[in-house]
Amino acid sequence: MSRLVVATPAGLLGREGEKFGPSDWLVIDQARVDRFAEATGDHQWIHVDPVRAADGPFGGTIAHGYLTMSLVNLFLPDLIEVRGVAMGVNVGADRLRFLNPVKVSKRVRGSAEIVGVEEIKGAIQSTVRVTVEIEGETKPACVIDTISRYYPESSPHA
Repeated sequence: MSRLVVATPAGLLGREGEKFGPSDWLVIDQARVDRFAEATGDHQWIHVDPVRAADGPFGGTIAHGYLTMSLVNLFLPDLIEVRGVAMGVNVGADRLRFLNPVKVSKRVRGSAEIVGVEEIKGAIQSTVRVTVEIEGETKPACVIDTISRYYPESSPHA
């Protein structure tokens, strides 16, 4: 795994196009899917009923798309470390696409590419495209452009 480490938020400037990762593999088990269903209230049978889902379109239960997306937050610290930060803020996301369902018991991991960096309001804002791949599959589970804002230690927001 190759992790991008920068000494300060300004160290991200000019790094557009740089790729890093992948993260370690993570098994998507039924317990994780069930906990996500409980947290979100999404109990659709394709996610939480292994018996019924066995005869369904995917041959078993699948992770929620939004569960797969939320794992990006788990992968990001393994992919990028920005030091010299007083505060980091998740600003949002662009271009989210679910391309392939993640079947329960499959392994997923994230890889990343910096697609944009700019100075904004006393901070550095980066857009990092994270691709969540499924072991053994050619098409990824999802691709999302995450937007983060890093305030340097000398920031008035510190």
